[in-house]
Amino acid sequence: MLEKVLIANRGEIALRILRACKELGIKTVAVHSTADRELMHLSLADEAVCIGPAPAGQSYLHIPAIIAAAEVTGATGIHPGYGFLAENADFAEQVERSGFTFIGPTADVIRLMGDKVSAKDAMKKAGVPTVPGSDGPLPEDEETALAIAREVGYPVIIKAAGGGGGRGMRVVHSEEDLIKSAKLTRTEAGAAFGNSMVYLEKFLTNPRHVEVQVLSDGQGNAIHLGDRDCSLQRRHQKVLEEAPAPGIDPKAREEVLQRCVQACIEIGYRGAGTFEFLYENGRFYFIEMNTRVQVEHPVSEMVTGIDIVKEMLRIASGQKLSIRQEDVVIRGHALECRINAEDPKTFMPSPGKVKHFHAPGGNGVRVDSHLYSGYAVPPNYDSLVGKLITYGKDRDEALARMRNALDELIVDGIKTNTDLHKDLVRDKEFCKGGVNIHYLEKKLGMDKH
Repeated sequence: MLEKVLIANRGEIALRILRACKELGIKTVAVHSTADRELMHLSLADEAVCIGPAPAGQSYLHIPAIIAAAEVTGATGIHPGYGFLAENADFAEQVERSGFTFIGPTADVIRLMGDKVSAKDAMKKAGVPTVPGSDGPLPEDEETALAIAREVGYPVIIKAAGGGGGRGMRVVHSEEDLIKSAKLTRTEAGAAFGNSMVYLEKFLTNPRHVEVQVLSDGQGNAIHLGDRDCSLQRRHQKVLEEAPAPGIDPKAREEVLQRCVQACIEIGYRGAGTFEFLYENGRFYFIEMNTRVQVEHPVSEMVTGIDIVKEMLRIASGQKLSIRQEDVVIRGHALECRINAEDPKTFMPSPGKVKHFHAPGGNGVRVDSHLYSGYAVPPNYDSLVGKLITYGKDRDEALARMRNALDELIVDGIKTNTDLHKDLVRDKEFCKGGVNIHYLEKKLGMDKH
């Protein structure tokens, strides 16, 4: 087992990793910026190191500072969490080159799956269903590009190969807009991601966002932990997630779960990962793979009883997967509400001092949060301040518990999006299950489609 792990992150995920390390008897190093001196996990870690000023580029994204902190504290492994450097192949490479264990996939696999074109190609080879499209970069030759789009059928979407987080995408509804849109997306992609390559896909009109959680040891063993539905999104950012995804065709589900496991083995995947799909008319279409732990991992933990972060640490320590697929049983239902420090109507960030924080409790309630009374939420980072997770024997019970938990949650001093979640878990269409990815934006009057 790894002796000492440096947690290269902040907030709730840093606390989550610290708890898993403590359970396994691993010593911990918490790194932080000058703006984050009040973070909860700093007082719980064995050591804490300040790695720079508030801007992420000078602290949490500053690779030399993180590696230097690992060297001075004698850490043996580095866990990147999610966001920041979690899917940065250069970081993974520098961590390993410096003699530390990167708790995640190899740099080569991060690169393979981080480029949307090579990722889609790898998935096609592994038999994972993909969205019809250009099968590689969209050619700059106008006639060829137009012919591809005609064959796929409008509407189409042009995406940056190096894009992510909802950026570098453009929907095209007619032939006359294709060339201009492709040029614009190439220019934007070059500026934003340093990679101007774009590709084209069929634009699915009303899909759901369904993803598959996997664990793989990089030694030829892989398992899935079922699926999740993450269709409630605003500006491509997930708001509420659940497991398992309701109303999925059982045969299509079983096939895609097995294909994801096989793909992990074929690409030599190591650690926890997520295959993201669009699901429409009973069919799955691969869109990307997240080569890290995800914000919504707790819902998969609740329905399987498997601690994903502890498994990541065991795998990084060189251990083979201790769980076989037949040991994984999906029981009950789980929901997760992302609690953000933001105005529930305007969605403007709301940093500031938390005067009073009360976490809800009761049967089947889990709160993953670094908040405490007196904590000051800094204005420098993502607005996520906690995750409220409920579990029930079925979806109705999980929903009833989430309604109660949201009513019990108190965060005074700053604004949060709790009222939005209270509305969503009482929304008739959402309560039926199976809303599409445009549902929330339509509900909020933001629909552009």
